[in-house]
Amino acid sequence: MKIYVRERQKVGEGVESPKYRIIAVTGGELQIEATHFRKFEIEQIAKDVMAQVVYMKPVPDDQKKKR
Repeated sequence: MKIYVRERQKVGEGVESPKYRIIAVTGGELQIEATHFRKFEIEQIAKDVMAQVVYMKPVPDDQKKKR
């Protein structure tokens, strides 16, 4: 099982709110209730369900689609 995670985009410096967001889960059944997580929370979930955490790299601003 893999859990794909990325950093939240609208978190300021020094803010102590959860910094990560789970994007997808593959290879198993897992229900997610929250929307934002701390790194240690994600790693604990992964350990408990024997999953690998994949941290996604942020997309550079010049490659983002504009609406």
